[in-house]
Amino acid sequence: MKIKAIITGATGMVGEGVLFECLKHPDVEQVLVINRKPGGLSHPKLKEIIHKDFFNLEPIASQLAGYNACYFCLGVSSVGMSQEDYKRTTYDLTLHFAQTVAQHNPDLTFCYVTGAGTNEQGRMAWARVKGATENALMRLFPKAYMFRPGFMKAVPGQKNIKSFYKWIAWIYPLGRALFPKGFCTLEEVGQAMIHAAQKGYPKAVLEVKDIVTLART
Repeated sequence: MKIKAIITGATGMVGEGVLFECLKHPDVEQVLVINRKPGGLSHPKLKEIIHKDFFNLEPIASQLAGYNACYFCLGVSSVGMSQEDYKRTTYDLTLHFAQTVAQHNPDLTFCYVTGAGTNEQGRMAWARVKGATENALMRLFPKAYMFRPGFMKAVPGQKNIKSFYKWIAWIYPLGRALFPKGFCTLEEVGQAMIHAAQKGYPKAVLEVKDIVTLART
């Protein structure tokens, strides 16, 4: 099965890592990235749309048709945000985008990057918002997969990496060896997303061990 994928968040660390994997994978034939600012990457498979307002997708909606996968890697930290603002930029924005994509591609596989500890009934506000987002996406798409990747090792050549990452990257080899359930690579995340669209997976919510297993399938 050949993949035609939409990727959001490609100017962030996770989205850029997934994009790199898609561009080099032989079964991915087209990639559409939707960015608020230019990503600065050129590739024969790649098309980029610059669009600042994800709450108003009408100007680009017709260009979202004809895809069979969406890798939603766009997200923000809840640190310093009110619960209302976090809900708007997490739940409301994601669902608006997903609903628009679903209208044009009802059989599309939707992969959403969420986080460990997500729970709509949880004690933490961010966990409840993320949990509500997960559940809404699983109701919207017959093929929806929630990715909870934990600590991720960057893909070689990435430029969209937080400045603090270079100070903590050394943790990865030790963490992977001692606590494999909490550590994976962005290469594995990208490969798992591609395989989810091609083959599916028995579970809709993928923890780190599931991501690694699916990447190797």
